[in-house]
Amino acid sequence: MIHDPWFYAVAIPAMLVLGLSKGGLGGLGLLVVPTMALAISPIQAAGVTLPILVLTDIVAVVSYWGVFDRTTLKILLPSSLVGILVAWLAAAWVTEGEIRLIVGMISILFALNYWLRHRQRPEAQPQNVLKGSLWGAITGFTSFISHAGGPPFQVYVAPLGLKPRTFAGTQVLLFAIINATKVVPYFFLGQFDRANLTASLVLLPFAVAATFLGVWLVRRIDVTSFYKIIYTLVLVIGVYLVGESVAGLIEARSSM
Repeated sequence: MIHDPWFYAVAIPAMLVLGLSKGGLGGLGLLVVPTMALAISPIQAAGVTLPILVLTDIVAVVSYWGVFDRTTLKILLPSSLVGILVAWLAAAWVTEGEIRLIVGMISILFALNYWLRHRQRPEAQPQNVLKGSLWGAITGFTSFISHAGGPPFQVYVAPLGLKPRTFAGTQVLLFAIINATKVVPYFFLGQFDRANLTASLVLLPFAVAATFLGVWLVRRIDVTSFYKIIYTLVLVIGVYLVGESVAGLIEARSSM
């Protein structure tokens, strides 16, 4: 078990954020692993987080049972699974810092496009199999590396103009399948040792409670406000990720 008090000082707030994300406030979950990495290695943070993700997924799926967009799921899911496979094969040479930088830049560009060109809620865009498959693969890839699949998912799904609960339910179901799929490769990568699993068990109640809170909030928010929150979160998280990645690269070069 992890006994460092600093770990729990950052991990408990991270679990509250994770739960809100699982409850339907997508994008927030991207901050979980970086926050926990303030106390432990990013690799260990991902290992501690995955069992909690899988269990909170169950709560979220039940809360949104039957509420999802079938076409969106059919487009995104197959390519997401391909992205997971590619990430597993590439795990030895792709650094988490590189993934954070890519995801952060994508997030910033997408959010700025919304705020600068679509100050009012834009018209809903049609489904596109090619675009959806591309972003689905990126979603699976980044989710495997650092549980950072939120922004790529939103890049494709947010412009579709789904109702808030349908948007949230689709996100919940897709990532429930993605996270369950990641269990096998994470096991073979040695992520589920006793210390990590014990820490996961201690943190689980905080994440579950916050998941119910997220579901409650999504049911009570209007469409316009919901999408403003989504795009704002994407922008804030993107800036954070780029800043963290650039700082890491500068530090790495200075130590050479």
